[in-house]
Amino acid sequence: MNKKQKNLLIRIIVAAVFFVPLYLTSEEIVDVNMPEWALFILFLVPYLLVGHDILRKALLGIKNRQVFDENFLMTVATIGAIVLGEYGEGVAVMLLYQVGELFQSYAVGKSRKNISDLMDIRPDYANIEVDGQLTQVDPYDVEVGSIIVVQPGEKIPLDGVVEEGVSALNTSALTGESKPVDVSAGMDVLSGSINMTGVLKVRTTTEFDESTASKILDLVENAASRKSKSENFISKFAKYYTPIVCYAALALALIPPIFCMITGVGMGGYASVGALWGDSVLRACTFLVISCPCAVVISIPLSFFAGIGGASNQGILVKGSNYLETLSEVRVVAFDKTGTITKGNFAVTAVHHSPIPEDKLLEYAALAECNSSHPISKSLKDAYGKHIDQARVTDVQEISGHGITAKVDGTQVAVGNEKLMKKVGVQAHPCHHVGTIIHVAVDGQYCGHIVISDELKEHSKEAMLELKKAGVEKTVMLTGDAKSVAEKVAAEVGLTDYRAELLPADKVSCVEELLKECTGSRRLAFVGDGINDAPVLSRADIGIAMGALGSDAAIEAADIVLMDDDPLKIAKAIKISRKCLGIVKQNIVFALGVKILCLILAAFGIANMWLAIIADVGVMILAVLNAIRCLFVKNL
Repeated sequence: MNKKQKNLLIRIIVAAVFFVPLYLTSEEIVDVNMPEWALFILFLVPYLLVGHDILRKALLGIKNRQVFDENFLMTVATIGAIVLGEYGEGVAVMLLYQVGELFQSYAVGKSRKNISDLMDIRPDYANIEVDGQLTQVDPYDVEVGSIIVVQPGEKIPLDGVVEEGVSALNTSALTGESKPVDVSAGMDVLSGSINMTGVLKVRTTTEFDESTASKILDLVENAASRKSKSENFISKFAKYYTPIVCYAALALALIPPIFCMITGVGMGGYASVGALWGDSVLRACTFLVISCPCAVVISIPLSFFAGIGGASNQGILVKGSNYLETLSEVRVVAFDKTGTITKGNFAVTAVHHSPIPEDKLLEYAALAECNSSHPISKSLKDAYGKHIDQARVTDVQEISGHGITAKVDGTQVAVGNEKLMKKVGVQAHPCHHVGTIIHVAVDGQYCGHIVISDELKEHSKEAMLELKKAGVEKTVMLTGDAKSVAEKVAAEVGLTDYRAELLPADKVSCVEELLKECTGSRRLAFVGDGINDAPVLSRADIGIAMGALGSDAAIEAADIVLMDDDPLKIAKAIKISRKCLGIVKQNIVFALGVKILCLILAAFGIANMWLAIIADVGVMILAVLNAIRCLFVKNL
């Protein structure tokens, strides 16, 4: 609780201590013939103590020609009640209104603090080693390519590559994943991760402003500027609603008594004309208290703010509440393949060998390719998994478009495609698997082939199932790969459709076609990670970028960023958006429904000030509590 909230709490407690005994004994005080002005002054003390800031804001609003707000409503209603002699009700309305304001302020502050804690990833310093001593410097002053030292328990201040050390990183603030990530020399690390065990020396690859932590905070902080249709509606609603209810209250105060005086209808129920006017004005004051739009005006933005914060905690960065609202309407999801559905790195997926064993075939292939940096060569060396002694390899010859020939331990080895096998006079055996086929011949004899393909991401298949559960009707893969590869991936993952052999411009055309199919409120999302996906991400109703490994252009063009590149988070993001929109609709219907009912009751004199307080403060508290549920989305 901040200083301002503490001061308000003290004022409320002191005013309540003064007011409650006074209200309970007011009838006895009147019976001992205390002058009316003295009783008025006694009630005025708690009223001014707890409500002086509301009165001041109302006067400032009038001075600045911004009259119609909740402060004006409360001021007019409470002063009207006091003028009519309803001292207790007037003070009670102001007191309980301030209780509601305190609760609202605390709830909003608490949700902001929760989000700040979740996003507390920007480090305050970086360690630079100078003459054998660690010196703390401002991360802004660290240049790209510098070596920084990250000790256990410290946040990594800038993105970089591990030069020395082995450790486990806590990346939960970035990705929402609680499982530690093991890192060692040569591996990339992201700023905002917490070093848990060993000392790391990291060579920085970005400036502080361009680091992952800074980008995340910038996205979350700027999300509030992009308002949803619901928020814009509420802003316009409040702009017109408040003056309307003020004029309606004025009409309620004037028209019934004037009508009664002219026609004589209903006058019999009142002892005097003054009583008639007093009852009518009190109804108008009650009407004003009930009409205060706080519940709707506060709870709707708070719902979206909490929804964005809850999503951030799960490693899903939403750039604005308008995107959260659109995401809830997504019924078609289009995917890029490489880096989105698949890992984007090649790996050996099958080895067909004869007459030599599998490990020997891999050994020959890995040694022959040991000097190449090509991704295919890397996958062969990774599959072999043992130390490669380059001294065993001689007479290496790379034949462009064919492959490599070399001598391994004096044995002639040829590793490449069918063209190479034909060139060395060996008959290659065809393979029914989909992928890149690497044939191997040893001493002029065909010994088998190795299948290398892009691996599916761990959760790709599960992600498609979850999307269907979330109400997505169509999942489409758009890829530049061959049709056979696309068909195989689509079948394995469970996509409803695919388009293959596409250029970047073709992807935009495909998205245009899919958008035409999205009639009514149905929306299309595109998920991608590469720089060539940026135009498609911008064209779709919602662009979702794979953030951890995705290109800067894709992240910049996207509306939503998945920090851990997990496709399973897409369905979770949709569920979060729908929960958030559901809560927004609940609050709108509940708050307006209760207010309209109570306004009707007030207009007919059935509702009193106490019911007005419940309709205002009670509804606001319930709506705010409901809005905060958007923060808790972990198990969706």
